[in-house]
Amino acid sequence: MTPPDLIEDHDQALCEGIDRTGKSHFVEALAHKAIEEGMQVAWFTLESLTAHLGKATVDNSVAKAVAKITRCHLIVIDDIGMLPSGQAAAEAFYRVIDAAYERRSVIVTSNLHPSGFDSIMPKTLATAAVDRLLHHAHVVLTDGSSLRLSQATSGDGVHPLTSPN
Repeated sequence: MTPPDLIEDHDQALCEGIDRTGKSHFVEALAHKAIEEGMQVAWFTLESLTAHLGKATVDNSVAKAVAKITRCHLIVIDDIGMLPSGQAAAEAFYRVIDAAYERRSVIVTSNLHPSGFDSIMPKTLATAAVDRLLHHAHVVLTDGSSLRLSQATSGDGVHPLTSPN
């Protein structure tokens, strides 16, 4: 899976796995490659996407905000399931997934399997968003232990603070 192929085919990708297994780093590398290839990338966490579209609700410009997001070649929505979400987050997620469906590429990272999205957002919106997301989707499963935790417990990557004398 390379950004040009994914984007040219308007495919979706879901990167799923337990916390701290490199999902965001993997997707960041794909997004960086897309940018190097001259493509535009929009990157949001579910929380920041909700806030972004929430601001657009104030002046009734949600459709315009979604259209601007979906002009990007690649849309990343990071960390689905990290924080509890409600109706506004579910609506924001659905609006972007629906607007991008078969027109733009979306990559979602999540520590939840998509069948569990209805545990963090209303079932109707979760089902509709997942249906569109997984149609034409590449699924990447991450597994293992936390790289940061492994480095910290082994002493790699941990540098003790020294006081100036």
